[in-house]
Formats: sequence, structure tokens, C-alpha cells
Amino acid sequence: MPKWSNWSGRLQSKPDRYQQIYSEQQAAAVASYCEQNGKTVRAVGAGHSHQDLVANDDVIIDLVGLAGVIKAEADSAWVWGGSRIHTLGLALHQHGLALPNQGDIDRQTIAGATATGTHGTGATLGNLSSRVVGTQIVLADGQLVNCAATSEDPLHRELWNASRLHLGAFGIVTRLNLALVPSYRLQERTWQAPLLETLENLPPLVADNRHCEFFWHPHTDTAQVKVINTTNADPSYPLAEEGERCGWNFEVLPNHRPHLHTEMEYSVPAEHGPDCMRAIKVLLEQKFPDVRWPVEYRTLAADDVWLSTAYERATVTISVHQAVNEPDEPYYRACEEIFLNFDGKPHWGKANYLSGEQLAAQHPRWEDWWRVRDRVDPNGVFLNPYMQRIRP
Repeated sequence: MPKWSNWSGRLQSKPDRYQQIYSEQQAAAVASYCEQNGKTVRAVGAGHSHQDLVANDDVIIDLVGLAGVIKAEADSAWVWGGSRIHTLGLALHQHGLALPNQGDIDRQTIAGATATGTHGTGATLGNLSSRVVGTQIVLADGQLVNCAATSEDPLHRELWNASRLHLGAFGIVTRLNLALVPSYRLQERTWQAPLLETLENLPPLVADNRHCEFFWHPHTDTAQVKVINTTNADPSYPLAEEGERCGWNFEVLPNHRPHLHTEMEYSVPAEHGPDCMRAIKVLLEQKFPDVRWPVEYRTLAADDVWLSTAYERATVTISVHQAVNEPDEPYYRACEEIFLNFDGKPHWGKANYLSGEQLAAQHPRWEDWWRVRDRVDPNGVFLNPYMQRIRP
């Protein structure tokens, strides 16, 4: 029996069938087979999520063969859904294009990253899902549908809107059309400062820099602050791993993060960010003296993506981590209680303990999202046990 595990090894599954996909026709055949035989199928990207989005006893498919840039336009490009983000940087740059932003980790596939609302940092910059202007999706009956805001069919327009952040629940996303910007260079600067001083100085730091974030190391007074801005300077090679770096966007934004860990991230309204961070600091000092993994603080622009954690609100994201071989649930549950007190919403690809009813209360378009989803997949071919648990 095949075995699948996520990046950290914490989540595992033994499906009846694990299949690598090399064409849309192959993806369509698998979807149709599962529909006809009452089986569930889930697509896996890089397995970088910490939530149980893939685990499934029936069929897991890997879009490993659907990778690369398909077609580039003046301000957008069609890319294969299985493309790893780190492979798209140079490929898009060769067309004079770039993602406006991306996360600190670039190992994910683009379909997986948009599936969960993955993001970088920047108060004026949205998550990756907000850049999706078109998708091509294999539905449960094997039909290949191209959908966009400009689609003539109203269902296809709604399908595009709902599936920008799709959680793998609508079908197999084989292609994405991404809104892009001209290639650009970035200059990074980092320094250490006391945490409380950093929190006091955040408004100008966030307002005056394209990207601003910090890591705080628990049980110390030290925050590692990073700001990144566009520059006309020539790239400086070799790039440092982190620090004073100058290069193209796809060279500067990601970092090497090899240490296996689990993670919880919540998005809170931007105005609550500093106070929420202070509350997490107190929690760690008073109740979790052994936790040493850093806490990450980032910013995120409001968007109109139905299940986005930044839907119609400027956002701060706070992430807590733990080593994969260490117990994390008591720590994460205590953090989650604080996040919820600050009107927080969990990142879809990170750990959380919320019920479907709680998630529904957080997302104004929850019922709309599920209505569109159930219309294109009424038999739940793309719903694994986790998705069934949170289903209305």
C-alpha cells in the first residue's frame, strides 16, 4: 500500500492509490474514475501544509508533471498548477515578469499555495490567491473547465471567484492565470531590536517599507527585524543567506528553512496586531518556558477572496512554531484562545482546532463558497475527512 506524508512527517496517509500526473487528460481520467466508483481524490503539491488537507484513504494524486510557464502576456501568465514557486521566479523573469510578492518559503506548488491563501509580508501586498485571474479545473465528471471573472457562463464566473482559494475541494486545478508585475529588484536590511520597542515603532516601519516583518525569540527581549524595498541597484552576488541582500525579487524574498516543524498562524485585524503579539509574549513567559521556536509577525493587505483570512480587512499574521518531534497541542490551543480573542482567523494550511461552525462564523462568504463547491461536486469526490468535518 502506498504511503504519503507531509513535509514535516507529522501528517501521514495510506491511500489505496497514489498517482503522479503528467497531463490534463490523465487528471480528467482519474477524476472521472473516482466519480464513477464512489471514491475520493485529493491533489497534493509540496505537502507543506500543517493541516490535514490531503490525507485520504482512496486516491492521492501529485501534479508533478504539470510544471512550468505555459504562456506569458504583458501583465499575466498561465502556469501549470504543479509548478514549484521556486521554479517560477527565473522562468517568469525571462519574460520580464514577476510575482508581486511571495512567502518566506518557496517550496510549495503554486496550486497548493493559492489553495490555502499562502502569503508573504507587506501591508499593500495581497496573498497569492488574490493574484489568480483565471483557472483551469478538472471537475468530478472529468470535464475540463476554464473559468475567470470574464467568463460568459455565470457558473464559471462564480467558480473562478470561489476557487481562487479552493482548498482542493472543487476539482483538480491544472492551470492558473496569475496577474503579475514587471521584474523588479529588492534590497533587504535586517537588525536586532528589543521586542516592545519594535512594537512601538511598527507604524512607521510598516508604512515606510514595502515589506516589513520580525521574528521574536521567546524568553529573550530580541526581535529580528527585516525590511525589504525595491531598488534600482544592481544585484550583488553571492547573496547572503539573510541580511544585507540585493537581488531580483525571487532571489531575495525566500529563505532556506530546512528545520522540520509544525506551525499555527492566525490573521488578526491590523489594528489588533501589536496587542495580540504582546499577549502571546505574556503567555509564553508565564506558561510555556520551554518553547524556544520564534514567533513571526507579518502584514497582509485586504482582498476580496471569499475564504481569505484577509477578506475585506487589513491584516497582521502571527505564527507560532514547534519542533516536529515536540508536543505542540497544549501550546497551540493556548495561543488559539488568544488569537480568537483578537478576532483571529486561522491560516488554512496551518494547525487549528476550529469546527465548521466556528469557521463559518468567521467567513462572510462561507455559505456561498460551499454552494458553488457542492454544485460542481455534489457527490463529494474532492472532500477528504477533514473537509467533510467542516462541511456545513
